[in-house]
Amino acid sequence: MKNTVLLLGAFFLFSWRIAAQDRPNIVLIFSDDHTYQAIGAYGNQLARTPNIDRIAREGALLRNNLVTNSICGPSRATLLTGKYSHKNGYKRNDRTLFNVDQFLFPRALQDNGYQTAYVGKLHLNSLPQGFDYWNILPGQGYYYNPDFIGQSKDTVRQEGYVTDLITRFSLDWIDKRDTSKPFFITIGQKATHRSWEPALEDLGAYDDVNFPLPASFYDDYKGREAAARQDMSIASTLRLKEDLKIGIDFDNAFGYRRLTPGQRAKIKSYYEKVAEDFKSRNLSGKALTEWKFQRYMKDYFATANSLDRNIGRVLDYLKEKGLDKNTVVIYASDQGFYLGEHGWFDKRFIYEESLKTPFVIKYPGVIQPGTTVDQLVANIDWAPTLLDLAGVKAPSEVQGQSFLPLLKKNSKEVKWRDAVYYHYYEFPEPHHVYPHFGMRTERYKLVRFYGGIDNWEFYDLRNDPGELKNLYGDGSSKTIRALRARLKALAESYEDDEALALLKE
Repeated sequence: MKNTVLLLGAFFLFSWRIAAQDRPNIVLIFSDDHTYQAIGAYGNQLARTPNIDRIAREGALLRNNLVTNSICGPSRATLLTGKYSHKNGYKRNDRTLFNVDQFLFPRALQDNGYQTAYVGKLHLNSLPQGFDYWNILPGQGYYYNPDFIGQSKDTVRQEGYVTDLITRFSLDWIDKRDTSKPFFITIGQKATHRSWEPALEDLGAYDDVNFPLPASFYDDYKGREAAARQDMSIASTLRLKEDLKIGIDFDNAFGYRRLTPGQRAKIKSYYEKVAEDFKSRNLSGKALTEWKFQRYMKDYFATANSLDRNIGRVLDYLKEKGLDKNTVVIYASDQGFYLGEHGWFDKRFIYEESLKTPFVIKYPGVIQPGTTVDQLVANIDWAPTLLDLAGVKAPSEVQGQSFLPLLKKNSKEVKWRDAVYYHYYEFPEPHHVYPHFGMRTERYKLVRFYGGIDNWEFYDLRNDPGELKNLYGDGSSKTIRALRARLKALAESYEDDEALALLKE
């Protein structure tokens, strides 16, 4: 009898290990402010993103992956919880402590036999929970010689470039993991967050490129009061010194004092030449604004070079170790970003460049290479999808739904949502974008601004993809009435009481 019990125990342990090994590993590479329109796979002919493009080519690309609150911390809170900001409690980038006692999908993965890790930028004012290993940047972190907080809770400065370091720590953890269990890791990159500091080898990488001005660069914001009153324009908000490094004191300026002599010499030499060229031009008016745009683009895209290069390191490592066949690899960003559209940088608005974020995913044997998904996916769907990939059921409090069925064949036959709901809160600092909520359907967008202004905007994206003409009028059209009813129904379904109160006015 005793031998039988031992044999049964051994059998179930062996079976569990086989099942664990069959479940996929999951690698989520999550960047900051790297927008879809800066990626080759999304159509940009100037971007050098071969490794992001490789994931899309070997798997699936989501064309309409939308965020529910376009700002860094709240996007990460939604990733971890699968819930809207008003439900997970993290609405703004402020001093709010993220509630780690609520449902977190990495903890569910832990409870179901996964090893979990988080490396890099978290930006939630709380230490990670639900992870067996973590090593994170305090707050925004620095591009050069950044500090990291590990599980000892000590802050340790590491010499090197942040994108390289985050990748190195991530691969080191994968190398030392318990190979009897599947693993999940979030590689949280700082790039391409303001103030866009490229790696040494990428300085000047795009200096020979003349970036075309977006069609809406000189938008006059007619009929769009919130857009007219923002403070995120390239012309007036983008700073020559702090953002574009013109005339900055690299020996004493905040953030640059941590540079090594070798780093400082290379960075200083490069930007002093840029500054000399700028001074010789004596620019003003539109010429100055367009010069600032070009410098912004050159540093932004150069900063993204290291991001893509390190994604390649991860892909090559997985292949070298024989892990690529049973590992889901995802690349996504926390939200979109303006690359001169409407004359802006930054994010926040419900408008397309801010609302849409890149998402590419590969899973050999499950997702057919070259797959594209056009349906409206939201970042509340990321957590339940990751759980679904691992064979774990999401609890009822999660507001998103798994889009794994959309990634498989015949996705057009899958019943899916017809609209995505959005709610942004942070005001007035730092960019004076008024609070607003609204929704995006396949063709239309309806928005309600509040908190200092009180107006509606309505766009027909089929005929006005740049969102330049607000068609709201007096709100009497049949289409607008139907959309307002749909918006109210969405606010009710997601239990957004603040929006519902405004809709009753």
